[in-house]
Amino acid sequence: MNDQRDLEVILRSRFPIVVVETHEETRLLGLLERIARLDQSALFAWSVADGLRRRDKTLGGPVPMTNEPTAVLRHVAATPQNGIYVLLDFHPYLSDPVNVRLLKEIALGYEKTARTVVLVSHELSPPPELQRHVARFLLSIPDQAAIRAMISEEIQLWRATHGGGALKGDREAVELMVQHLSGMFAEDARRLIRQAIHDDHALDRADLDRIVRAKHELLGREGVLSFERDTSTFDEVAGLANLKRWLGQRRAAFVGDGKAVGLEAPKGVLLIGVQGCGKSLAAKAVAGSWGVPLLRLDFGALYDRWLGQTERNLRESLRVADAMAPCVLWTDELEKGIAADGPESDGGVSKRTLGALLTWMAERKARVFLVATANDIGALPPELVRKGRFDEIFFVDLPGADARAEILRIHLRRRAQDPGRFDLPELVAACDGFSGAEIEQAVVAALYEARAEDRALGTAHVLDEMRRTRPLSQVMGEKIEALRRWAAERTVRAD
Repeated sequence: MNDQRDLEVILRSRFPIVVVETHEETRLLGLLERIARLDQSALFAWSVADGLRRRDKTLGGPVPMTNEPTAVLRHVAATPQNGIYVLLDFHPYLSDPVNVRLLKEIALGYEKTARTVVLVSHELSPPPELQRHVARFLLSIPDQAAIRAMISEEIQLWRATHGGGALKGDREAVELMVQHLSGMFAEDARRLIRQAIHDDHALDRADLDRIVRAKHELLGREGVLSFERDTSTFDEVAGLANLKRWLGQRRAAFVGDGKAVGLEAPKGVLLIGVQGCGKSLAAKAVAGSWGVPLLRLDFGALYDRWLGQTERNLRESLRVADAMAPCVLWTDELEKGIAADGPESDGGVSKRTLGALLTWMAERKARVFLVATANDIGALPPELVRKGRFDEIFFVDLPGADARAEILRIHLRRRAQDPGRFDLPELVAACDGFSGAEIEQAVVAALYEARAEDRALGTAHVLDEMRRTRPLSQVMGEKIEALRRWAAERTVRAD
């Protein structure tokens, strides 16, 4: 995306008010300064702390008596000076009807005096009276090409200030750095690049861990979108042979392997099934096996913390995912975020959020592979599960005998136990009807019991725990059978 060109188009389209939601004030002001120079336009910027100042020329201090928001709007409404007037952090003042009316009068008088007001804040919702006069602009999130250009610029800047000397670098590490920095705001990415360069005058693997930690922290601040470092591979996932084969056939097309010429990149899968049977683990394994970042979108946090602004935060999260492509976007227990019958009290937020997600799923061009999981298919809206929304819908059932044996081997090895010492056929028979999570918990509980007895873990310990467990297949047997009947003609079995 060319931000300068896109912003120029909006300004030249003669919209009197432009709304920009961003944390990157410095970057936006830099864009506006370049545009003002090209167009020979006057550029002013206002904040409640500094008043109104001219940015395209050095003309002394601020315009007198313009610190108050109403005062600066009266000044802009009365001035014969054409130009761009940037009002920073103006969102608290849009609740004042006087300010709203002044903005409307500025908009209505645009044909006489071309004054463009640019409202800037981290979040902005113009009142209905102004909507028809407003254009919105979004600063792009840097993709991998933009990050490479940014790294090159910072290297050149470092060389210019260090006698033209060469910067030590590891090409493979730099490419990994590009992958991890994509999806971050430009100012944050540039700051981390500079820190990496100036820390040891090199760009190498030593810088990667710091960048990954910083990204994890930055994405996790709002609690909606998180960068998951804990991925796995399909060697750690028992069963699911059909799902593994399907994903294996599409890996090359997604990661851009030259052998996949002419194949479209896969878009995503919906994993439906019994709780605790490996759906979330499979999502982690897709990212780990394909060697791409894993992002987790928490619909619960999206609603709980941002009621009334949910759609905007969803769109922002999806923009970050697009910028990080190629990546895997994982939404766990989707039915908790987008229910078929959203609460009437939410003012239509559920329906608008579903609409925003469906639009993104249909129109996205970036290589973002969506892995959505759900336990209760009845809670999902029909338009989400119709044919074509996902490349495929897989049903994840309780594990069969072979899968249960593999689950036991995985969890015993993970806890430094030799599976060969255990009577696996007896254990497999005892855990018929168990989910993978229930089998794991039986192993964990048995290990605690053995430690309490100061004895080595044995088959008897695990059998005792299994016999004490009432699996979900007994507690919720009717619901699981209903889910199986629904899935029989609508999904592909994962195993």
